[in-house]
Amino acid sequence: MLPLASIVLAAGKGTRMKSGLIKVLHPIAGPPMIAWPVAAAREAGSDPIVLVIGHQATAVQAVFRGAADIRSAMQEEQLGTGHAVACALDTLAGFSGTVLILCGDTPLLRSETLKNMLTYHRDNGAAITVLTALMDDPLGYGRVVRDGSGQVAAIVEHKDATQEEREIREINSGIYCMDSGFLFANIKEISNDNAQGEYYLTDLLAIAVRKGLTCLALPTADADEIMGVNDRVQLAEAARILRSRINREHMLNGVTLIDPDQTYIDHGVTIGADTTIHPGCRIGCGSIIGSGCEIEAAVSISDCRIGDDCHIKASSVLESSELGEDVSVGPMAHLRPGTVLGNKVKIGNFVETKKIVMGEGSKASHLTYLGDADIGRDVNIGCGTITCNYDGVNKHRTVIGDEVFIGSDVQLVAPVTVGRNSLVAAGTTVTIDVPPDSLALSRVPQVNKEGWRLKKKS
Repeated sequence: MLPLASIVLAAGKGTRMKSGLIKVLHPIAGPPMIAWPVAAAREAGSDPIVLVIGHQATAVQAVFRGAADIRSAMQEEQLGTGHAVACALDTLAGFSGTVLILCGDTPLLRSETLKNMLTYHRDNGAAITVLTALMDDPLGYGRVVRDGSGQVAAIVEHKDATQEEREIREINSGIYCMDSGFLFANIKEISNDNAQGEYYLTDLLAIAVRKGLTCLALPTADADEIMGVNDRVQLAEAARILRSRINREHMLNGVTLIDPDQTYIDHGVTIGADTTIHPGCRIGCGSIIGSGCEIEAAVSISDCRIGDDCHIKASSVLESSELGEDVSVGPMAHLRPGTVLGNKVKIGNFVETKKIVMGEGSKASHLTYLGDADIGRDVNIGCGTITCNYDGVNKHRTVIGDEVFIGSDVQLVAPVTVGRNSLVAAGTTVTIDVPPDSLALSRVPQVNKEGWRLKKKS
């Protein structure tokens, strides 16, 4: 593979987002926006990838912490795209090959498009190749002016274009492929002698034309790919396109989406064949869902591992949890982080769990809170049961052995252990350990005062 480096421009604040968070850190279909062009560059074979950063630089670097191929260069003042690229060149000292220049706000760009652009650039011995798109309404975009041989003669900004140039439908994406030798030798020739007082990368193309070097333009087949995100409206539109791509891939892999337009699946989620997902579901980053599952309407799943043949019923929320096979959850259940459910476990409606391990075949069918607990196999948890895990200072664990029956309205005051094959009677408050094969019962004796109600009425 020929040497390839990428420069990703990500220093700007993005004032039109009207946000305390810089533009490229806004999440889109899971990852932050900047992660998408970086991934495309990486898949195209780039190493290293230089991030030109400025606003909230530490936060941008944190997105890629530990990535060996990522470098960063500071642009203290944002003085234009040419200035941004110049800031990155010290980081690329000694590099010889091809340099991709990408924008950090183009999340729809595909690696396949970059690969095609690289091949075209190298096969034709170009100094510069610019990625372009054909648009029916190119208002506001720089126009690509070609000469008689089809090479790029100039890129003219809309405001500077003549009426004839404004009729051109081919627009500049701001994405470039350059020979490193040309880039290093000519970047300092860019001037800021313009109305904005900025250094524009398009001036490099004018330099190449003046020197008689080959300058090419390659239109992308899908104009959406070069869409830049500048405000919340464009953010939502880009997210819609990404979700459509993600959903299409899952459906082609055998997943049924009842209504793809109403299904929100983040990038990187894995879903097995013959799983059905109903409308209104959101499945977040890091989730792995097995085959043959059914995910009912309005379910939210994030960072979970779900085995085959599970049934997640409507309006349930699952966070950082692990489910075995043939597990039933919900409706309206909440699995909080640290929940681990064995095969054939049932968690019913209005049950909340947190940091529990529950063995095969156990069930908590309704209206229950289970936190900080180790629960064995074939355990029945009755309605209204609570593990009282917090004493106001520390959290404590409850341990319930195999084949235990917990009656309704039981409070288990941790730390406490209920031994194997025991029965805890309804209404009991358990404050001391229960031995195996025992009955635990704590109730105030019932008193019936006959006729009392009639006397009160009289």
